[in-house]
Amino acid sequence: MSRADRASGASASPRPPSIDRMANWPALAPLVARIGRPMVVEALRAWVEVKRGASDVADPDACARWCAERLAGLAEPSQRRVFNLTGTVLHTNLGRALLAEEAIEAAVAAMRSPTTLEYDLLDAGRGERDDHIAPWLCRLTGADAATAVNNNAGAVLLALNALAAGREVIVSRGELIEIGGAFRIPDIMARAGCRLVEVGTTNRTHLRDYANAIGPETAAIMKVHPSNYAVQGFTKAVSAAELVPLAREKGLPVIEDLGSGTLVDLETWGLPHEPTAREAIAAGIDVVSFSGDKLLGGPQAGLLVGRRSHIERIAKNPMKRALRLDKVRLAALEATLRLYADPERLARRLPTIRALARSAAEIQAQAERLLPPFTKALGADWTANLKQVRGQIGSGALPVDLLPSVALAVTGRGLDKLATAFRRLPIPVIGRIEDDTLLFDLRTLDDEPAFVAQLPQLMPSGPRAAGSPKAMRRTSELEARGPEEGTP
Repeated sequence: MSRADRASGASASPRPPSIDRMANWPALAPLVARIGRPMVVEALRAWVEVKRGASDVADPDACARWCAERLAGLAEPSQRRVFNLTGTVLHTNLGRALLAEEAIEAAVAAMRSPTTLEYDLLDAGRGERDDHIAPWLCRLTGADAATAVNNNAGAVLLALNALAAGREVIVSRGELIEIGGAFRIPDIMARAGCRLVEVGTTNRTHLRDYANAIGPETAAIMKVHPSNYAVQGFTKAVSAAELVPLAREKGLPVIEDLGSGTLVDLETWGLPHEPTAREAIAAGIDVVSFSGDKLLGGPQAGLLVGRRSHIERIAKNPMKRALRLDKVRLAALEATLRLYADPERLARRLPTIRALARSAAEIQAQAERLLPPFTKALGADWTANLKQVRGQIGSGALPVDLLPSVALAVTGRGLDKLATAFRRLPIPVIGRIEDDTLLFDLRTLDDEPAFVAQLPQLMPSGPRAAGSPKAMRRTSELEARGPEEGTP
């Protein structure tokens, strides 16, 4: 301070205590306990820089509040629980299938302790991790053998590389699909080291098209389930029953990618039929691949079932090590598969089937219970009603078949602002905007008390909640355009 300043009576700017001393303030103790001293010290250095010369630079309470706000994003997990009320049961962007409690318990147990992942208790030798799930997959599909990798795209890649690397694979043009994330069958074939041979046309492929394309370089014939679209009208596709005899005559394996896949007939619960893995095996398909985290209702996995000779070649491929499942997902997958041994209770125990099997009357009753507290939370700026809507299974399953449901429907000005407010709730609520209406489809609402309990906290014009601007924009775009269907 200059002599002139002292003479005029001006006071010196307050100096903060040392960073070490500040880190020991009782006001900061809860934050240190929750996130750790190093991160708090980093925030304190930023506080001192921002507050240099300010009167509250040495205020412990003000400092603690500022540091807590700065570190809020680091103290909380980036993946948050949400209410998926989009109308898409298996929503790719929201994590697809919910695991059954049995699968969750199995996964937690595997995380807590060493396990017999690759250990044989009988002879104290090395075991095989596929042994935990292969017997169940064979039992449920009728296959001779089975193996599993990290997702269905990996399963297709591995099967093609093991059975057809350096040679040709025949596929109908009508089955050269592209699904979410720019996953294309031709690209996967190229990465697997195969040469694609297209046959037929987009809408019609005949058995003779396959027969005429078979040559000395042909290694396999492949069928691909059109997961996220349907070709209708003047169409023709070759069934497995027609294709398998031709392949047998020529000594070729038939590979079928079922995409979403299912182990049970969905017609049991009044849903449209979706091809099952057992049907494909019964038709003579040599190798069938499908997902574990879609209609099957388990963790992310790519499952391969079929003839023992082919599955053994696939399992011995060096690439499998890069794609294999860890002990946690294997435990959850085994527990999920075990539920299928009791199909009569499947709809109660498996969340995916439970959501798909919900009756219209049950959803309507829930909607009528929710409408009064929901309307009260909205205030006077918006109007809420019940609306009959149609949702979808999602993740590429039955893309043109819609599920009847009931939604809480909101109309009024500023629906984007209201949708953002719902995403700022403690458990964010994700809906969809359609025809100038904000819809919250109730088919997948399985925790009604938690949903109702947080409605009073809805603040359409309140303070911004934690979350990055990018994340907020991404979620808004998701609501506007709907889910990405059929991602592998």
